[in-house]
Amino acid sequence: MSRFTLAQVKEETYKAKDAWWTVFLVDPLAGRLVVWTANRTSITPNQLTLGAGVLGLLSAICFAAPVWAGATGWAWLLAGALLFHLSFVLDCMDGKIARLKGTGSVFGSWVDFVFDRIRFFGCVMALLVGQWLVTDNSAYLLVAPVVVFFDLLRYLNGAQVAKTRKSMKQTLAAASGETEQLRAEAPGDADPEDEEMADAPAGADAPAPRGLYPRVRNFLLRHRVRPHLFSGIEFEMFLCVLAPATVLVSFFTPLNSLVIPVAVFSVLALAFFEVVLVLRLWKETRRFEVRRRELAAAAPAAAGGES
Repeated sequence: MSRFTLAQVKEETYKAKDAWWTVFLVDPLAGRLVVWTANRTSITPNQLTLGAGVLGLLSAICFAAPVWAGATGWAWLLAGALLFHLSFVLDCMDGKIARLKGTGSVFGSWVDFVFDRIRFFGCVMALLVGQWLVTDNSAYLLVAPVVVFFDLLRYLNGAQVAKTRKSMKQTLAAASGETEQLRAEAPGDADPEDEEMADAPAGADAPAPRGLYPRVRNFLLRHRVRPHLFSGIEFEMFLCVLAPATVLVSFFTPLNSLVIPVAVFSVLALAFFEVVLVLRLWKETRRFEVRRRELAAAAPAAAGGES
């Protein structure tokens, strides 16, 4: 039986660029748990997905518990936050196990996606509706549909951005005769939160970055952190981990009063980075149109030279 190492897990299962929450708060634990799980058990990725769903359900129950728990409701909120974070750790583990052992499946990916959405929706609704019932503050009911809307928006926008980028790449590859690139394109490769199609040169011969943003960006990339600093992962974690955990700040008076400010910040931060994503795509489409016209103009000249 092969023995998997932490170095092997990092090399074969860690993404080159990932959300900072995952890099710093999930992977250090998930990677070590993957080593133990892969070497000592026969647990499958689908079983880990199911386990993440069970923890998500328990988290939602904890978020709703303050309605009946009274003064001890703060402990339930902390338990819900911890369970949601552990649920996300398991959710990260299932993909790592699948890549490490080669046991992933298309249906398993679908199940993982659906469970993710159900878990987040159930937990955030339990938190916000539960706090409305506890505090009688209608702001929780106003925030709830806004949170759901932006969660849906970022999924729709992300999928469309990825589709548009892939279409542009394939169009340019076909126009330039780079059929090898077309064959290399695999579905699902595009990440809408990655950098632009034409990144700055990297390597030892690359010029030293100038300005604050390039320096910060290079620092983040050296640590596997993508510059898209508030993605869907941070959105979920801020709402279902950080927001309920603020009970430690407000404690009993009033109960969890910082949930609304954290939710508002999360929505604004996600909206800002979604706008950045769209603006970046707009710049790419302009470069794409210029390049496509250049290739179209070069094609007749090349044909004339061959005749």
